[in-house]
Amino acid sequence: MADISSFEDFALNRQLLNAVADAGYETPTAIQQQSIPLILAGHDVLGIAQTGTGKTAAYLLPILMKVKYAQGQHPRALILAPTRELAMQIDESITALARHTDLRHAVVYGGLGPKTQIERIQRGIDILVATPGRLLDIYRKGELVLKELKTLVLDEADKMMDMGFMPQIRRMLEIIPRKRQNLLFSATMPDRVIRLSEEFLEFPLRVEVAPQSSTAVMVNQVLYEVPNFKTKINLLSMLLQDEAVFQRVIVFTRTREIANNIFKFLARKVVSEESIRVIHANKGQNTRINAMEAFKEGNVRVLVATDVAARGIDVSLVSHVVNFDVPLIYEDYVHRIGRTGRANHTGEAVTFVTEAEAYHVEKIEKIIRMTIPRQPLPPELPVEKTTFTESQEMARTIDEQRRKDDPTFQGAFHEKKNPLKQAKPTGNGRKPPPGGARRPTGGKPDARKTTGHARSRKR
Repeated sequence: MADISSFEDFALNRQLLNAVADAGYETPTAIQQQSIPLILAGHDVLGIAQTGTGKTAAYLLPILMKVKYAQGQHPRALILAPTRELAMQIDESITALARHTDLRHAVVYGGLGPKTQIERIQRGIDILVATPGRLLDIYRKGELVLKELKTLVLDEADKMMDMGFMPQIRRMLEIIPRKRQNLLFSATMPDRVIRLSEEFLEFPLRVEVAPQSSTAVMVNQVLYEVPNFKTKINLLSMLLQDEAVFQRVIVFTRTREIANNIFKFLARKVVSEESIRVIHANKGQNTRINAMEAFKEGNVRVLVATDVAARGIDVSLVSHVVNFDVPLIYEDYVHRIGRTGRANHTGEAVTFVTEAEAYHVEKIEKIIRMTIPRQPLPPELPVEKTTFTESQEMARTIDEQRRKDDPTFQGAFHEKKNPLKQAKPTGNGRKPPPGGARRPTGGKPDARKTTGHARSRKR
């Protein structure tokens, strides 16, 4: 393949090249250099690329070139995304790159009524971006015709697997034309995505711009080993107080309960309410959209989020990602830290790890093929004492982890009884009293002894 140093080197029309220039793109990224010519040539492509490497434009530019102009009523290209945030982001990219064309596009996703989305489809579209569930909902209503489809894209395929979309994807593959071009993009390539690619793609050409599951080279990663939850809170508060360094921050948590608690604490103690937002699956669609827009525009400095937001946040100047919790789906670590170090800007990923989470860090380090550098806790950090409840919970978790790797492990909570000290149980399940005397098998005290004892007390 000839060296490609400019978008002018691709077989793109002038309208697209002008849009690329308007968007400020100068030099194609590695994934764009390798993917665009193959997609334009009609090949099925399996793309493995870290988030933030320009993969959306890598498939959008050739799709826009192939669709070229508005025609007919029904979509000729379909792009599936796992989350509404990512679907909206892709649609925004189409708007920017197709600005000098007459191409019509729409995005459909759950979380709000389908009426407006259906009306948009009925007006005629060339490219459709969708989440799998909403796509099938609209199709079952008879409001979407897919017989003209020529190109199908699965973006963030690994996340689709994690979110359980495989049944919807298989159902969709049954109703779209067999003769089509297929493109599958993923930041990681676990076994389940490989299996999907084998049944979804025909003789695909694999494009891999970095080692599988590697983390972005523009991201500096550090890890703090902390004893407990309260010390995590103290450390996060201390870091965020340095506004000159922590300029625009995403704090990732494992659950929405923790996300809400962190948001409330930081808004009350550390940052102003105007400069922090929280987003997770329980937040309404408009709330999530408004929070994302405020963060992108720089009006919000801190965004607290669960992994539902890890895909679809495309903000080029995120200075830091903080993993308040270590993700249990290890590939999500790659996606989380991919929110910083984007568009050739450097960024930093900070991870807090308790003793119970160290197990998961070891697994993540195997996936990313590197050891995350450990950072000593700041000497002025208030280190809280671990509560008995949290200590017990972490001990149980560590036992479960060890048992998962070694089924014969019995754990710190396993009660080892001495058989020499074990007494033969009586009929009521209790040990016999000293001297070998037994109560009647009915389990009730001897009436005569009880009466006698009562008389002796009266005397």
